[in-house]
Order: sequence, then C-alpha cells, then structure tokens
Amino acid sequence: MIDLMELFRHWHSGRSQVQIAEALDIDRKTIRKYLAPAVAAGLTPGEGGKFDEPLWWELITGWFPEVGDPAARAVTWPAIAAHHDWIDGQLTASVTVATIAQRLRDDHGVAVSESTVRRYVAAQFAEKVAESKVTVARGAVPPGDEALCGVPHKASYEEPDNMRRPPGRVDAGLVRRQH
Repeated sequence: MIDLMELFRHWHSGRSQVQIAEALDIDRKTIRKYLAPAVAAGLTPGEGGKFDEPLWWELITGWFPEVGDPAARAVTWPAIAAHHDWIDGQLTASVTVATIAQRLRDDHGVAVSESTVRRYVAAQFAEKVAESKVTVARGAVPPGDEALCGVPHKASYEEPDNMRRPPGRVDAGLVRRQH
C-alpha cells in the first residue's frame, strides 16, 4: 500500500508529480489520483511552512476513509463480524486462526479467505492475540524432579563416536541410578 503521508510530504515541500513518482517509485496517474482532493480543496504544492502531520492525517483520512479504518476497505468484514462472539470463544479456547477460518467457511457458510480472517482477528482482537504470544516462566523445578542427560563436555573425557547420544531432558524417575 502506498504511504500517503510520504506522498503528501513530498508534495507539500514543492516537488512536482514527476519528482514524486521518481522518488517513491509510484505511477504518476496514481499520484494524480491521490493529489486530486488536495488540489480540489485549493491547496497548492510548496505552500511553505512546517509539515503538520496530524493535520495532514486528518485531511488524508477525510479524503480516503479506507486508509484510516481497515474495516472500511474490507468488504467481507461485516460477514465475519456477525460471528464476532463465536470467534472470541474460539480464540479463548486456543483454536488457531486457520481452523477458525475453515470453520467459518464450512460450518457457518461465510465465503472468506484465511488471510482476511487473520486481518480481522489482528484488528479486532489485538490484545487477545498479543496475550497469546506471551511466554510465562514456569518457575523453579523442585530438586530431583528433572535431570539433564547427554554428552558431557569433550574436555572431561574422550567418548567413542558410536556412543554419542543427543542431549535432552528426562524425568528423574526414569533415570536408573548406577552405584
């Protein structure tokens, strides 16, 4: 997607559409399309002064509402939103987004792609998605409950190549004591 803020920043500084096209690698017709509302509003390039980003963001989202609100450009979101509470329950039960998308299609008859469901979940359940990615430390393990077994450091002794085993964790109850 085109960074409209950057486009208008270049335009505000007085660059021509050709210069903007070369700098941002955007087609001139596309630039003309996005600049049309500004020109119609009577704004001219290079008016001087400092670039006021909040003001420009307000203008841009007024001219192009789909830029500020992803739901405005997502035509299938209303069909997904009808199942918002169900999706919330699925996420709470740790069901993957891929499975949720498949169940929406198969069980609920919603013609929607997995990537659209992913965007919907990311936008509507941002906090829940962030919480699911947090790893909580498990705490201290009581002595004797766990043992580390594997290959000791090479400096301690030489082990024949056919005797090497990959290191790993095992339950201490399964380790046989040899005296």
